[in-house]
Amino acid sequence: MPAISLRHRRRLVALAGTFVLAGCAQDAPQDTWKPAGENARRIQNLQWPVFLVAGIVGVIVMAAIAWVVVRYRDRGQPMPKQSHGKPALEIALTILPALILVGVGIPTVSTVFKLAKTSDTECVINVTGQQWWWEYDYPVQDGCGGISEPIVTSGQLVIPAGKHVLLRLTSRDVIHSFWIPKLNGKKDTVPGRVHTLRMEADQPGIYAGQCTEFCGLSHANMKMEAVALYPEDFETWKANQLKDYVKPDEGTLAATGEATFTANCSYCHQVNGLTSTAADGTVTPVLANPDQYVVSGSAPNLSHLMTRNTFAGATWDLLTQECRDKVWNASPEEFGALYLQGVTADCLNEVDLREWIRNAPAKKPMYSSDAQKADSGGKVRGMPNLGLTDTQIDQIIAYLLERN
Repeated sequence: MPAISLRHRRRLVALAGTFVLAGCAQDAPQDTWKPAGENARRIQNLQWPVFLVAGIVGVIVMAAIAWVVVRYRDRGQPMPKQSHGKPALEIALTILPALILVGVGIPTVSTVFKLAKTSDTECVINVTGQQWWWEYDYPVQDGCGGISEPIVTSGQLVIPAGKHVLLRLTSRDVIHSFWIPKLNGKKDTVPGRVHTLRMEADQPGIYAGQCTEFCGLSHANMKMEAVALYPEDFETWKANQLKDYVKPDEGTLAATGEATFTANCSYCHQVNGLTSTAADGTVTPVLANPDQYVVSGSAPNLSHLMTRNTFAGATWDLLTQECRDKVWNASPEEFGALYLQGVTADCLNEVDLREWIRNAPAKKPMYSSDAQKADSGGKVRGMPNLGLTDTQIDQIIAYLLERN
């Protein structure tokens, strides 16, 4: 066997170091090894000993293979006498793995049952996956501190910190999988079925997640964030979501944007309280009908959009990098006030938002070919290119900035 040169050995060491360091990121937002909730800690307490035992077994097996390869390599010696194995050794090597599997299986089954517990939840939120974003629906309930009117939002799941929350998960189109590693394990969302997941965050903050079931071209862009707030801040958030609609002042760019939004975006996107006035003065509510245009039958509700930090399925931030860092890196005591400020004009990430409104399919893959731009009945997947002008985009952005 030829000797490995010093140069090649250095390359191998560098390559191995790269793989090791890649798994040691200090600020990984989806780090499953840093639990921040009760169920996530249960998973952590199970996976650590399992990985430890698996690592020890792996080292022993690799060492045994290396010893056999070196000790009994072919040196031109005659073929050794063939014989049956030793019964005692064979029995021992059968019983030992069985004991290891039992030792892993018992705590695993126990943990699975504990993770499935939902009887102690204090708040119910309906979560619906669709290509390629998540909808969060807070129904009327006594839980969550009491909710008198339904709240529908997207992108960021807002929950009270320190409370057990029941997520009722389903899907409108294909199978998705909901996973926020620091708070709990993953759970599939299946059309026509409701799966439950218990969620709890110890401290206020933002916890990142990702769809973990391939669901189409933008599967990798289907993200989610859980925002945990102190109970008093959560009450403020609820009140903000239930504020009455306020029309932009006449003669402003936002007022023009309201009309532009109504004419181009309201077919799919709902803004609660938005109305239109006919020539005869009749005022009627503007109601979205995404079921007529989108395969999943739904589009994000844009009411109070600027109270969120993300858009387009949490793929991009509404905040500039500087403002985002302030929120993400805030202490638990400071986080609530910073998050509740929402997105202001000086913190708006206008670059990504403008690109999205101009041509969404170019920014987030949705169609694999021109032939698939329209599905059955002329419905599309995701947001289509509306062909808006820069002036119209300016108007819509000015209008959306007031959705706070």
